[in-house]
Amino acid sequence: MLRLLRKNKLVKLRRLGENTKYGIAASGLKELIKKGCDILQVPAKGAHVCLYEDGTVVSEDYFKTLPNNTELVLLAKDQTWNGFVCDVSLLLGSAEQHTDLLISTAKSLLTDEQSPKRRKILQDLLCNLNDSSESETREEDENWFHGIDTRFKTKSAYMKYSCESRIRGYLKEVDGYAPSIQNSKVRAGYKKIVENMLKKLKAARYNSSYFDRKDKEANRLCSPEGWFSCQGAFDTDCCQSLHSVNPYGSRESRILFSTWNLDHMIEKKRTIIPALAKALQNHGSNNINWEYFYRLLFTRENLRLVHITCHKKSVHNLQCDSRKIYRKAKKQS
Repeated sequence: MLRLLRKNKLVKLRRLGENTKYGIAASGLKELIKKGCDILQVPAKGAHVCLYEDGTVVSEDYFKTLPNNTELVLLAKDQTWNGFVCDVSLLLGSAEQHTDLLISTAKSLLTDEQSPKRRKILQDLLCNLNDSSESETREEDENWFHGIDTRFKTKSAYMKYSCESRIRGYLKEVDGYAPSIQNSKVRAGYKKIVENMLKKLKAARYNSSYFDRKDKEANRLCSPEGWFSCQGAFDTDCCQSLHSVNPYGSRESRILFSTWNLDHMIEKKRTIIPALAKALQNHGSNNINWEYFYRLLFTRENLRLVHITCHKKSVHNLQCDSRKIYRKAKKQS
């Protein structure tokens, strides 16, 4: 009898979608499945077992190699398990129905958690669970507007102002280059073009629609709910880290979004502005395709929204930038 008991392996078995684990001793996989089906009330026909950690299917021979207290999942015939990532999926899937419970649980775990990494995960989870993106007005979400001038009554209005401020800043940099132009005729032509750009920007409301979730899809950079996705560094096709943020969701997310950048792929100070001044040295302002420069400076033709860590401040060195600009600078007859 003792010899038989020594051959038994003790494992921790749970049913799909449940957290309760049962300690079961079995000498082999068949015995484990039989006992597990009885305890967990899973149909025996087609039942199988996987590792909880990564979803590896457990065979009879593999079962013999498992250490005691290995965590396993008992599955019915047509069920699958891809590892504990499934638990994350289940958690996210239930977030809308059980938000209050998830928030209280996360706060409880955070109180006793010592690991910096796990604390960060729990804090990010709480930040997203406390999302109030469905609210739009100051009355609905007063905390979101903390520190914002009282003239802004809606989130969209403030976000439009935020985008407009960035574009105005770009125009100020363009205008600020004029005093460095030595030739008075070229400088006058340059300032005339800046005036034309200002008129066009005013008509377009400084492209403030980029941050406005209420605008048309073609005009905005976010989803209707307000989610923005990083478009990746200038020399990549997409964001490798899949950065995303919803500044409409909470005050913290709004502040975090302020660190994101509208990055010029062809650089504003190093390339575009000097190229405009150089083109004016050979052609009058009436012969310069200033709208092409306008698009490079102020529109999504050359702007890419990026998370701060994807904003590379080194020289972009995109091939043929200057040649391309000079070729398009002169008006086509």
